[in-house]
Amino acid sequence: MNALILAGSRGPDDPLAKAANVSHKALLPVAGVPMLLRVVEALRAMPGIARIYVCIENERVVLQVPALEALHRDRALEILPAADSPATSVAAALRHIELTQPLLVTTGDHPLLTPAILQRFVDSAPKDCDLAVALAPADIVAATYPGAVRTFYRLGKQRFSGCNLFLVRSSNVEHVANFWRRMETHRKRPLRLIWEIGPLALIKVLLGLMDADQAFAYLSKKAGAIIRHVELPVAEAAVDVDKPADLELVERIFASRA
Repeated sequence: MNALILAGSRGPDDPLAKAANVSHKALLPVAGVPMLLRVVEALRAMPGIARIYVCIENERVVLQVPALEALHRDRALEILPAADSPATSVAAALRHIELTQPLLVTTGDHPLLTPAILQRFVDSAPKDCDLAVALAPADIVAATYPGAVRTFYRLGKQRFSGCNLFLVRSSNVEHVANFWRRMETHRKRPLRLIWEIGPLALIKVLLGLMDADQAFAYLSKKAGAIIRHVELPVAEAAVDVDKPADLELVERIFASRA
């Protein structure tokens, strides 16, 4: 399979990038190593990865990291231009990448990824879907890293954290990217967003009346593609770096491993 890393900028006011004096958060060093390089190394160490694509606004940002520049020179790494949002970036990347084989998608701010986590997700992903989405159970994340501030979503009797891990199995996922883009256009108009998603479905989720299977079945109908979730019982899969507290957490994790 191929792999796609989303590493676009959040703009000039990204506090983490500004604090580290880097143009993109993905270049932020964690335990002395840029996060993007850590993600690339995890993918390269995973058996079966054919080609790695990095989606970013300016390829020079990637090429300033010597190890990544060497991979790009050896054609083991290809750089694709990022668009103005994650959804449009994915849609553009899907038009460039030929989906004759599965595509593993993640983000450049995911420094705790390991080949074992990636392999577990791929092995657990259903075969009968266009897109598989990894979710980490909240109780596992909270038990492993008590006190860490994470965002959890309640689906039925369970709570989950997103893992920024996706497996594309067919070109039908373009419908998902288009649906995602429509949702992004309404992000500043909550009533329109609720209408697009469906008020009744949203109420069911808020009341805990829709479990994960039901939620993804509903989402599949809305998006026009079969989307399945994968429970990934690995706390590190849910830890990306979005805020200073996340950075402190991953630095502590790497320090404890050392």
